[in-house]
Amino acid sequence: MEVENQQNDKVVHQSNGKVNSNGAEKETQGLVRTFRESMKRVKVKGILSPKSKDSEVTPKKDTTGSETGSTSPIPPPSPSLSTSSLPGIFPNFFKKKTDDHADTLPQGDTQLTRSNTDPSSTWTKKLRLSKRKIKPVGSENNTIIEDSVETQKEEDEEAAMGEIEESYTLQELPPTPLSVMQINKLIELEVLEEAYVNLLAMRQELQRDLEQFADNYSSELAKKEKDLRILYEELRNKITSIVRDSNSVPARNKGLLVPVARIIQEEEKRAKEPGGLPESWMEAWKDAVRQGVKAKVSGVPQEQNDKASSLAVHLGLLGQAIVEDLEIVKRELRWSYPPSFKVFSTYVKSYHAVVGQHLKKLEQQATELKDLYHLLDWIHNKYKSEKIMGSLSLQPDMMEESTDLLLEEGFLEHLSGKYCCRAQEDFRGTLVRVIELENELIWSKRKEPEKEDDFLMSQFPMDIWTNIKGVILNSGKLHADLEKKVATSCLKELKNFPQRFETEFQRHCSTLPPEPRWTEYQITYINSFTALLEHMKGYQDSCPGEVEEFTKEVDLLIKRLLQGLEDQFKENVKPYLRRMMTRKWLTSEDDFNHLYNHINILSKHCKLMKPPNVQEFVSRLHYHVVREYIGQLMKNNYTCKNRKHEKAATKINQQWEKLTDLFEDMKSTHEWLNSVGHELCSIIGEKTAADIKKNLQPLVQHYPDFSKKHLVAVLYFRGLPKDREYQLILQQLTALKKDTPQSLGSQLLFRDMEVNANTNCLSNLPFPCLCVRASDS
Repeated sequence: MEVENQQNDKVVHQSNGKVNSNGAEKETQGLVRTFRESMKRVKVKGILSPKSKDSEVTPKKDTTGSETGSTSPIPPPSPSLSTSSLPGIFPNFFKKKTDDHADTLPQGDTQLTRSNTDPSSTWTKKLRLSKRKIKPVGSENNTIIEDSVETQKEEDEEAAMGEIEESYTLQELPPTPLSVMQINKLIELEVLEEAYVNLLAMRQELQRDLEQFADNYSSELAKKEKDLRILYEELRNKITSIVRDSNSVPARNKGLLVPVARIIQEEEKRAKEPGGLPESWMEAWKDAVRQGVKAKVSGVPQEQNDKASSLAVHLGLLGQAIVEDLEIVKRELRWSYPPSFKVFSTYVKSYHAVVGQHLKKLEQQATELKDLYHLLDWIHNKYKSEKIMGSLSLQPDMMEESTDLLLEEGFLEHLSGKYCCRAQEDFRGTLVRVIELENELIWSKRKEPEKEDDFLMSQFPMDIWTNIKGVILNSGKLHADLEKKVATSCLKELKNFPQRFETEFQRHCSTLPPEPRWTEYQITYINSFTALLEHMKGYQDSCPGEVEEFTKEVDLLIKRLLQGLEDQFKENVKPYLRRMMTRKWLTSEDDFNHLYNHINILSKHCKLMKPPNVQEFVSRLHYHVVREYIGQLMKNNYTCKNRKHEKAATKINQQWEKLTDLFEDMKSTHEWLNSVGHELCSIIGEKTAADIKKNLQPLVQHYPDFSKKHLVAVLYFRGLPKDREYQLILQQLTALKKDTPQSLGSQLLFRDMEVNANTNCLSNLPFPCLCVRASDS
């Protein structure tokens, strides 16, 4: 093509504008050096002053007698590399061992050929696009048809590009190096090829001088040695800068990476030779990569505000930046390095380390539970997921790489512990807020409690359970061990909640009247804490000790609340029970009606209480009412005369039926108490004393703790005279108790029942009867 031919014609041997026909210069310096001299003479004539003392270099004559470099004593830096720094402009700086065919090109038609492994795919693409779109003047035959076949061919060529080859051949060093200032200027202008070969020449020259003047180390040699070290440091700093910024400005620095890689390779080979830097150049390259990665990570925006998602947004942007940067490394940067550099792996490891340090800074700023959760979630889940290190765009290169962050020892444990403590603190605040809301919405307004499925119930058990369940479930998404730790912490905090709740309840509601709010509130919290306990038992397997401790606290609270209800009921019915089995009782229903009404109210309240507490509570009150009602017979407060015992027995039967029906409706579990009233009535209401003996058998069988003193009290209430028949009845009881097994179990009614002795009755008894009674008591 005409454009290419015009470009090729420029790359010929010249000396002061004349064509070198015999090719002698090529044999002495090579194609690249003459190209550099001719190009730099035009473009960079004013970079270095020829009048400078450091710039004086003896011109070298060619075979034709003309002087090279008459207008500029040194080759100025390449204008191409100082602007775009594209690889391939100086292909002979580090020549591939298998790419020596350039020396066989005919004279006068010599051109620079692009390496097949040229990493500058973007530059190549631009050149190809220019070939298709530009139609040179006078070249009709060079018209390129843009069709799918040609496009596919070029795409296949780009796909075939790979990393540059590991091997290379170092260019011949100049016999006389440039001055210190000139080399430093080349480094500043990023003309690394020329700077480095001159630096190597200077290094060799210094070694020769040191060997020659080993016994006479002068200040001039010391200055040379210092200058060499400074230039090396400048070169390393420049390379560090290029590598550090290569992932930020890949289009600019990509071409510079090829000579950078070759310089590093060469210095690694010369590491044991004197004159170089002691530190490893490969390690310096890796450190530069880490610096670039650190700059990328530090550049991710992070808003410093109170937004709930500020840290989450930052972590999301960080993950996106990591993927985008590694995509650039995978797609572009790695092709500028030999395989031994393991570029992609180095960048991945650098991200593991740099991000680990960055997370440590974020942890110091994170104080809220949500922020700590986002950090742990990003570490445990998102960093390894397809969103970041597992991204499909990074495959298959990531398949051989670890996806684990490089975190400081103990950092993850510290972060997890901080998360647990914060979760416990937040949960403690939730429990405090629960009590405050209960006071604001219920206690202070004396509001009627809400119902759930016809049972009195507060909302706080669901609030607490939802809160703790959410925290524990979220922790489980992070790590199984963390889930257990958080559950343990929250349950430990929950252990003290029942007592704190009770204290505040008593403080705010102690002035309430017993009925109805106080009773309703107590039933509400009996149900509520029972429900909360059922929820918490779901963690029995993972936190058995903490659940057991919480269960004890809840059981104690429920017991105290039930005891409060029980004591209040007993206090309410006490005056009416005391007046049972008296003269007034026999003639009036008032006291029993009051008793019945209180039990009926209790029955309605018990219907609002959830099992299993209601059965135990009702059964205890059932026992109390029976014991106190029957116990009035043992007080000897009244004795029936003139056959009033029949009326008394009828009344006891009727009242007993009502009481039994009430407690059966309340589902009392003490059915064994239901028969005692009827069996005592059969004794009290019996017309003849002789028939009383046959009614003792059921009573003794059902209630083995029924004794002679109890029978004496019942007979006194009946008004039975102390005659021979009276003695036979007592003897019959003694005989029945001997024949009846004494397996009392839990069905004890009479044993602790108080019996008042009747002195008037005892004074009329004969001496043998007194002995019998004394032994029975």
